[in-house]
Amino acid sequence: MKERKEIEKQLPQSPPPPYHVLHKLPPGDSPYVRAKHVQLVDKDPDAAIVLFWKAINAGDRIDSALKDMAVVMKQQDRTEEAIEAIKSFRDRCSKQAQESLDNVLIDLYKKCGRIDEQIQLLKQKLRMIYEGEAFNGKPTKTARSHGKKFQVTIKQETSRILGNLGWAYMQQENYLAAEAVYRKAQIIDPDANKACNLCQCLIKQARYLEAESVLEYVVHDKLPGSSDPKSRNRVKELRQELESRQPVALASTAIELNLEDAFLEGLDQLMSQWAPYRSRRLPIFEEISSFRDQLAC
Repeated sequence: MKERKEIEKQLPQSPPPPYHVLHKLPPGDSPYVRAKHVQLVDKDPDAAIVLFWKAINAGDRIDSALKDMAVVMKQQDRTEEAIEAIKSFRDRCSKQAQESLDNVLIDLYKKCGRIDEQIQLLKQKLRMIYEGEAFNGKPTKTARSHGKKFQVTIKQETSRILGNLGWAYMQQENYLAAEAVYRKAQIIDPDANKACNLCQCLIKQARYLEAESVLEYVVHDKLPGSSDPKSRNRVKELRQELESRQPVALASTAIELNLEDAFLEGLDQLMSQWAPYRSRRLPIFEEISSFRDQLAC
């Protein structure tokens, strides 16, 4: 062992990574690079916002500067200011940046409780998918989470957006609308998180037996993410809530959903393209087709 250590000491050592790589900074010395340095190294968000403004005004990497500034503003509870900044300067950004700016804007609307605007933007993104304009016309896009890159498909993105739309309807206590889009999301790309949200939605409607049935898919590990600790904790919470209530069978009702025809048919056609051998009208559309007049989309 001693000889091995001595040999290792004599071997040439690899040079340390460059400063910008070590701190995950873009190379160079421009207004945007200085803003990122203040944000990531100096940890001074207020000063970083000022420098991001300077980068935008100087035309230096406007796409990244605007998005990064909005994210820092959100962290500083300057949400309304971030929304106005994106609306004011997004026309100076590239076409490729518009989709990511929409995602930031949706998060900002969610944080400050502007649910109606969040819903409209989510529906706009769904229409873009149907019209083939999402992902800049490509079938997948590269996303990043916790420093790791991964590929996202159109199906996954559609299901994610529908899940967010369901959450927004839940905030408005429009549980029938939330149920409709949660079920549609599960048809496209099912997972445990959306199943738990659908369960919560059914509980809100006092449809406890149906809620228990949906939850069983997570309990028996039949959906992606079922074994995740967060999912397990959520299942425990939902089961406790169900056990505290008297099960009630679903009664037939004449309630109308009012799901906008164009919106409904657009998603119907998109999903039929993904599953050409299924009937044109998928089960979820049959289920909600008699409920169209009260679901505000």
